[in-house]
Amino acid sequence: MSLHLVPNSRPNTVLARLARSIPNCRLCPELRSYCALTAQTKRRSFAEWKYWGRPVPSFGDQAAQIVIVGLAPAAHGANRTGRMFTGDRSGDFLYAALHRAGLANQPTSERIGDGLELKGVYITAAARCAPPGNKPTPGQLENCRPYLIQELAVLRPAVIICLGAIGWNSALAALATGGIILPKPRPKFGHGIECRLGSSTVLGCYHVSQQNTFTGRLTAKMIDQVIERAKAIASGEAPATQSAADTRTG
Repeated sequence: MSLHLVPNSRPNTVLARLARSIPNCRLCPELRSYCALTAQTKRRSFAEWKYWGRPVPSFGDQAAQIVIVGLAPAAHGANRTGRMFTGDRSGDFLYAALHRAGLANQPTSERIGDGLELKGVYITAAARCAPPGNKPTPGQLENCRPYLIQELAVLRPAVIICLGAIGWNSALAALATGGIILPKPRPKFGHGIECRLGSSTVLGCYHVSQQNTFTGRLTAKMIDQVIERAKAIASGEAPATQSAADTRTG
């Protein structure tokens, strides 16, 4: 896919254009078919819902200094509601944490139009369509990556919080495509891991999926610590980790 960032474009203009174009993306016909089929068959508990059933655009403050990169929409979460991390247990955990940190005006995210607003944070994902089994293929991730490349290019966030290894690897790939030289060996994902890449500090956090939150692998305290670290770096209250990767090509 060819996406061209217009030099000196205002971030809100580019992000608004992406928000309009992402729901119409058809680069992965198999994912579009899966999303549409899920929207038709539905889950019994959501039988009265009219599912979104399309690629899901990003959500948040278009002047954010903190970007959160998730995995992909859940089949009966964002694929149903049309908003990132909205309508499922993963979103419940994430937005409650953002509310505790003062980055969301309410702790719940149920549907578009529920009054939720984010301040200082922007939520995106490695893949914009709900994949079967929550496992997008490498080719599907590659097809979707130009959206993330553009978002990071226009936002130039101080901090990128990556939820899980796929979010981490997608963010690093997007930064590398945008001209950041990655260190060797390539930084590996881990909870609490951070590295300085260009003008951004990349933070690792276990994904907010139920398999992590219900088992205690990721606790409220653990995600709070990551978010507070992100806030401190973004505000300039804490120094960012320095790295040999703090260089651009060209």
